[in-house]
Amino acid sequence: MADLKTIIFTRQESTLQLLQSYIGEIEGVSFLASTDDCDKAVNALKELNNALFVVDLSEYEEEVLNMANKVSSANPKIKIIGLSLKNDTNTYIKAMRSGIEEVLQIPIVKDKFIEAIKTKDDSESKQQKGKTISIFSNKGGVGKTSMAMNLALELAKCTKENVALLDLNFQLGDVATFWNLNPTFNISYMLENSNKLSKDFMLSTFEKYDNTSLYILANPPFYKSADRVSVENIEKLVSAMQKVFSYIIIDTSTGFGNKIMKVLEMSDLIFFMTTVSLPALRNCQKCLEMLEETGIGKDKAEIIINRYMETDDVKIEDVETLLRKKIYWKIPNNYFIMMEAINKGVPISYINSSSNVAKSYRNLALFVENNIYRKNL
Repeated sequence: MADLKTIIFTRQESTLQLLQSYIGEIEGVSFLASTDDCDKAVNALKELNNALFVVDLSEYEEEVLNMANKVSSANPKIKIIGLSLKNDTNTYIKAMRSGIEEVLQIPIVKDKFIEAIKTKDDSESKQQKGKTISIFSNKGGVGKTSMAMNLALELAKCTKENVALLDLNFQLGDVATFWNLNPTFNISYMLENSNKLSKDFMLSTFEKYDNTSLYILANPPFYKSADRVSVENIEKLVSAMQKVFSYIIIDTSTGFGNKIMKVLEMSDLIFFMTTVSLPALRNCQKCLEMLEETGIGKDKAEIIINRYMETDDVKIEDVETLLRKKIYWKIPNNYFIMMEAINKGVPISYINSSSNVAKSYRNLALFVENNIYRKNL
């Protein structure tokens, strides 16, 4: 690790002393200065190319977040780690928007602090192998395709990196229909040219969406084309995509066929979509048990509740008790916005970017960006 000079922003002497002792144990990292003055911190970091900035959010949170945003905007190479007494999603989201790469809870655990410094980065490490997220459900009508499409777009917008959306719902894929696309190429063409799966080939043949860094590969237009797609074909395609795209979002078909099982096996995260209806939850329970028995979903299957309403009779606590698992995210119910987006063939954010459901997808993308590289999947 190259010498990483560290500036600490805190108004707590005990926090400063603890961090200095931790830094003294990390090879390649050195303590440079501490301050509790925002302007001084911003000016000092302007002069540094390779630095670590640790900011304490436990006091004057908004002021500190504004300072972090100024530092991140002026020099994106500065690594910023936040410290907080809180442990909630809103704190993470606000921190990510301000350019803070990771938030550690106070009291600070030495191993987590050291890990945050050593595992932070880097565009190079991200490019080694793009992270694959499969959107899955064994039950239709739970919003799987909407999740895949809107999450993929928000990831592309918030990361500014190349993101791929792959429609693997062979018989009933709706990605192209949902956004009124007429792609020149589809997955069948890509697999017929599997010897050409280079970066340039994929970026030129995938459908680039609007003026974003999202690239879409649609399902075959004729359902019988899927019969010619083998498990080996899928494995080769996804492996090639992982070398080109920072994120690959896969809209899977329902069921546990060999092709989908291979995709789930290759995924870093599996977002299991469900609603709070009893049949959907029972189905989710059985599927999670099956994934755990196969060893595929033990550490990477996460539950997404779609169309959630605070007034529902079934509460999140009830769902977590039934499934014996924490809920990863909730997408609020907004029937009229969702239907308008589907009918107009555009993303949710294009209809109303300030709606509760648009904000939820945007915040989920920020949450995923922060956690998927930090979590040892």
